[in-house]
Amino acid sequence: MKIKMFLAAVALMGSAGVAMAQNNDCNANISVASEAVKVGNFKDAYEPWKMVLENCPTLRFYLYRDGFAILKNFLETNKNNPAEYQKYFDELMALHDTRIKYIPEFLAKGTRVLSTDAALGGKALDYIQYAPNMNPSQAYEWLNQSIAAEKSNSSANVMFYFLDMSSRRLKQDEKFKEQFIKDYLLSAELADEAIATETKENVKAGLQTVRTNMDGLFVNSGAATCESLQEIYGPKVEESQNDLHALKDIVRIMAIMGCRESEAYLQASFYAYRIEPSVDAAMGCAVSAFKKGDVDGSVKFFDEAIELESDNAKKADIAYRAAAVLASDKRLSAARSYANKAIGFNPNYGAPYILIASLYAGNYKWSDEPALNKCTFFVAIDKLQRAKAVDPSVTEEANKLINSYKAYTPEAKDLFMLGYKAGDNITVGGWIGETTTIR
Repeated sequence: MKIKMFLAAVALMGSAGVAMAQNNDCNANISVASEAVKVGNFKDAYEPWKMVLENCPTLRFYLYRDGFAILKNFLETNKNNPAEYQKYFDELMALHDTRIKYIPEFLAKGTRVLSTDAALGGKALDYIQYAPNMNPSQAYEWLNQSIAAEKSNSSANVMFYFLDMSSRRLKQDEKFKEQFIKDYLLSAELADEAIATETKENVKAGLQTVRTNMDGLFVNSGAATCESLQEIYGPKVEESQNDLHALKDIVRIMAIMGCRESEAYLQASFYAYRIEPSVDAAMGCAVSAFKKGDVDGSVKFFDEAIELESDNAKKADIAYRAAAVLASDKRLSAARSYANKAIGFNPNYGAPYILIASLYAGNYKWSDEPALNKCTFFVAIDKLQRAKAVDPSVTEEANKLINSYKAYTPEAKDLFMLGYKAGDNITVGGWIGETTTIR
């Protein structure tokens, strides 16, 4: 028994010695490889680096960084040698897989490294760049998994190429259009979240560029039309009339794309509202009622949308839409009331002021004196001046109307005959009931 224990102890010491020797070899080789990589000597770095990867894959995490540098250099220098290129590409993909395999072990040791899902996104990007015959479906699968886990923490490149691969799949198969639209909305939403939370200006600028490029991909895809959305979602609405989640998706997507006049949007809104009233559904019902000539019903749904909405800027937009509907039906006082309600929700919103100005200019008669009627245009100009003062984005439109309305203001001599001169205040009567200054 003692002899057996002695032999076992000798064997254990021997294996420990081998492990220690191997670990010493790994430490020496990783140092040699790392120094060679630093000076760009990738050829001499390769063998010692590979020895460490095969024998001590969890020794240092920078082992993988160095490996990527070595293999990518070999790929660049072997572009005209297909066999060698394929060999090093396969090694690159295998290196990604090895890194992903051992990330949990590094994390367990407290090493600060990226997640396995983020690493999968990195693999996809290298696959896209270096694959001899890149398959968009394969790249999309990896990027989809990565972005689903990392969300707005995904890198800008992962976000962009996720959508890029989705657009390539669309080119291969028209049936992918609905998924492509969903992918665009997801990637755009995540990019917007990342931009909103990013504090480093250079990173934020990069994200903003990617966000712009996403829009370009979508616009150029052919999927960004109300006609194509109607074609996709029209049949689905009837199939989904009791599926609130599906109906909300249709309403949301078509609203974002500005397709509030489309039949699919209107019908989906009606079905969704019937199940559960919401802002988007109420808005769709409001538009539908207006198209049917039911102005009262339309305003009722706008009112409900305002009640359901929590964001004041969005409340303002809804109130403005209600004002425009009432204006189209010549309900002047009611239209002005909703325009003022919009201003109350958002004092820096210029459009409601412009709407009120147009209401005044289009309905200026309130007196038997033509010169006094023309004073209404002073009030309209006041609203336009206010519009561009609070909202510079409407300056061009406001200035055009101001120049147009000036031609209709009264002559000084005509007002003089009525006892008024420049600088005097005058109250415009009738339904308008506002005071202005003669100029």
